[in-house]
Amino acid sequence: MSYGIVVPQSITLERELRLDSGRILAPITIAYETYGTLNSDRSNAILVEHAWTGSAHLAGRHSAEEKRAGWWDEIVGPGRLLDTDRYFVICSNVIGSCFGSTGPTSINPKTGKRYNLSFPVITVRDMVRAQALLIEKLGIEKLLCVMGGSMGGMQTLEWATQFPERIRSAIILATTPRPSAQAISMNAVARWAIFNDPNWKKGEYRKNPKDGLALARGIGHITFLSDESMEAKFGRRFSARDGQFDFFGQFEVERYLSYNGYNFVDRFDANSFLYLAKALDLYDVTQGYESLEEAFASVSAPIQFFAFTSDWLYPPSQTEEMVAALTRLSKPVEYHLIKSSYGHDAFLLEHEAFTPLARNFLLQAGG
Repeated sequence: MSYGIVVPQSITLERELRLDSGRILAPITIAYETYGTLNSDRSNAILVEHAWTGSAHLAGRHSAEEKRAGWWDEIVGPGRLLDTDRYFVICSNVIGSCFGSTGPTSINPKTGKRYNLSFPVITVRDMVRAQALLIEKLGIEKLLCVMGGSMGGMQTLEWATQFPERIRSAIILATTPRPSAQAISMNAVARWAIFNDPNWKKGEYRKNPKDGLALARGIGHITFLSDESMEAKFGRRFSARDGQFDFFGQFEVERYLSYNGYNFVDRFDANSFLYLAKALDLYDVTQGYESLEEAFASVSAPIQFFAFTSDWLYPPSQTEEMVAALTRLSKPVEYHLIKSSYGHDAFLLEHEAFTPLARNFLLQAGG
């Protein structure tokens, strides 16, 4: 059963935010949703971070007519991992996205027009700085936990290293201290797909460049899956007219990628896709430090890591590199390798595998 009806919220902050690029972003609007009730001493707040193309719509539905619940609805609600009878759960849309927070689709107050490519390059660290302003505005001095997978895990790492005094624990799933050359190359090809769509018009389009964005999404989606999951779901099944292997016949996996890609065009903006892809590629938890150990030196909150065996985008070895660095520093760290055939998307699809472990971790953290 879904969490229920949830009301989207937003806040506009007039404070200037200095970005890693050196540019200033102001004002900043942050879209967010909350679930459960903040207790009297404001000590039960959990911040959930979304991945690349996610949103603040973590759970529930905005109306009874909405067909799909939020992106991690299965773990939010009474009795679930993020028990709303116990916790006050917050999910905010990152800056640079297109789901209500300030990004390239927003109106530039200096010109009265959409930012488009005049929007500054942002980093994951910039996203977290903006979230910290939101949490401050909500009157929460210290978060019980920050939790996220993939790009959400990167944000969680930033909370643990840049704002260690403001969190009591962290849960990080399917993430990396820095994307590999292979991961960056996949995003590069996705960018080319958009750049080469004549309807992109160097970011000044009126309507989404659908062919380029659909192809970019298809490329990205391949990295979220695994060979085992694709073989089980599609195999080598081929759809041919009249039983013939005609030139335009398609394998089932091709049909799936096309369907997924063109559906994506209806819900996501091409420029936001590009900006967030760049933020992913630029991410390095050691930015400004000489090593992982130096980056993790200020960490004080216990961190629980999860990696998934079939994740080839951010493989377990990258998580284990971080766990080893924290262990050398005698920091409180816990690591679980989950056997899964679902690839990178396992953190979204196999919550049953990590829920008992994460629940115990939260209780030990004081939840």
